[in-house]
Amino acid sequence: MNEFLFSTSWCVPLYSLMGALLTLPWGMGIIRKTGPRPAAYFNLLTTVLAFAHSLFVFKDVWDREPENILVSWFQAANLNLSLSLELSPVSVGATVLITGLSLLAQIYALGYLEKDWSLARFFALLGFFEAALSGLAISDSLFLSYALLEVLTLSTYLLVGFWYAQPLVVTAARDAFLTKRVGDLLLLMSVVTLSSWAGSLNFSDLYEWAQTANLSPVASTLLGLGLIAGPAGKCAQFPLHLWLDEAMEGPNPASVMRNSLVVAGGAYLLYKLQPILALSPVALNALIVMGSVTAVGATLVSLAQIDIKRSLSHSTSAYMGLVFLAVGMQQGGVAVMLLLTHAIAKALLFMSSGSVIYTTSTQDLTEMGGLWSRMPATTTAFVVGSAGMITLLPLGSFWAMLSWADGLVAISPWVIAILVIVNGLTALNLTRVFRLIFWGTPQQKTRRSPEVGWQMAFPMVTLTILTLILPLMLQQWYLLPDRNSINWYVVGILLTSTVLGVGIGSTMYLHKAWSRSRILVWRFLQDLLGYDFYIDRIYRLTIVGAVALLSKVSAWSDRYLVDGLVNLVGIFTILGGQSLRYSISGQSQGYMLTILVVISLLGFFISWSLGLLNNLHF
Repeated sequence: MNEFLFSTSWCVPLYSLMGALLTLPWGMGIIRKTGPRPAAYFNLLTTVLAFAHSLFVFKDVWDREPENILVSWFQAANLNLSLSLELSPVSVGATVLITGLSLLAQIYALGYLEKDWSLARFFALLGFFEAALSGLAISDSLFLSYALLEVLTLSTYLLVGFWYAQPLVVTAARDAFLTKRVGDLLLLMSVVTLSSWAGSLNFSDLYEWAQTANLSPVASTLLGLGLIAGPAGKCAQFPLHLWLDEAMEGPNPASVMRNSLVVAGGAYLLYKLQPILALSPVALNALIVMGSVTAVGATLVSLAQIDIKRSLSHSTSAYMGLVFLAVGMQQGGVAVMLLLTHAIAKALLFMSSGSVIYTTSTQDLTEMGGLWSRMPATTTAFVVGSAGMITLLPLGSFWAMLSWADGLVAISPWVIAILVIVNGLTALNLTRVFRLIFWGTPQQKTRRSPEVGWQMAFPMVTLTILTLILPLMLQQWYLLPDRNSINWYVVGILLTSTVLGVGIGSTMYLHKAWSRSRILVWRFLQDLLGYDFYIDRIYRLTIVGAVALLSKVSAWSDRYLVDGLVNLVGIFTILGGQSLRYSISGQSQGYMLTILVVISLLGFFISWSLGLLNNLHF
């Protein structure tokens, strides 16, 4: 039985795809009498099957060597496109995480979207979402990974634009799609180039090619930057980071998946591209710079947000920046561990924030307060999720950051400074958000807010328990560092940053009536962070303005030069025809005279041109 399940692990993504297809009759309105609930149950059933299948395989995968399954998809002349799948502890573990979080998100969505008329369409989109993510986890082919990333881009566009009747939702979906297209286009160029140079797009073949590849510095740099661009767009890294903030206009269950798993999908592809990126020191340095800027900048921006979902989304960009930094410094194992701990903690945070939004009907932090006694399960979930995000001993993110910082403290001590800044500011921001939501005096919208129903509470409680026992799971998988090798100096620094962040966040003055500070310096700083360092306006004045100007020039030339020339020829033809109409006499000598005159004029112009050319020649 175990052998059969292991050999059929490649079909785990097909469960979710089948569930998505089964929901289409309800999503398309073909079946109306039963309501949309059966579609959700079909999708839940297939997700349970996918989770059980991958979980049974994961229990026994440690004793096996990684296996590859090769499927030939297209072959013509020298072009051979094959789909390679990898069954290893990392890939199967990723499918367990994806299907498990997807199952909890779908149960959560049953309560959150209980009265939504398009519930079936939402579950169909979640099914495609889950299928693409599961396929990306077991993919051992860059070609297949790129195709699945495109499916994720489309799914993100459709889920962000789920409530398409709202103008802000339409804008957010469009911006998310177009921003990702920029990175995907550059990634496609690199995929085509690698196909030509390496002769294969399977990761195992690409690794062998990278060991003996002899590329010029320019070629390796352009190749590396192109491979980085795709994951940078998916992970909302600077300068392709603005879409994740706007994507919070979509339903919260989709935000749970997007902030925990979709961004991790782009980072997972980056992790698998490490040996190829190592060919270009410039590309590795670009990863380090991009990750550092995003980690610090996004954490600062999150401090000035008054929208609960946007405050959490900026921390997602910050932690993905840490993953980019880890990959740039060739610390792939640490990157995977950070992705695991972040995915679970961030899913729990978004579920708890979604429960608050569901009961209060607002996302504005200044309109909340005093919910800790009215929503105990949600409060506990938010506290545990926040603890799982920062370096608070002994939860998961502490071990992920410690294993990273411990090995680099002597080589690159500046990395410790970035970790301390991001960790301290994240602790400060989460404490600030907790005080605004759960502490203080109840506001008008929070005085009678009840706890959510079991469909939303069950996933939160499950993830709360999972976050608390995650260190035991890491120990079971031998991923925790040896006690004798722990650098207690680094432990002290990380814990100190956490204590300082929580302490400052607990004591800083928060006045909900102040939309902006009266002090000019603080107001400028608040606006600078609140408007994301004005990057959106800078884009509007530079890139968007340049594209708009080129569009106007192109439209003017198309209208007055291209169309004008064609119209001019047409006008002369009409005028000539109208004029010649009055010269028709019906006599052949008149026609002969006209032909002779025209031929004489042509001969005159030709002889004049030849004489002019001869004079110029001499």
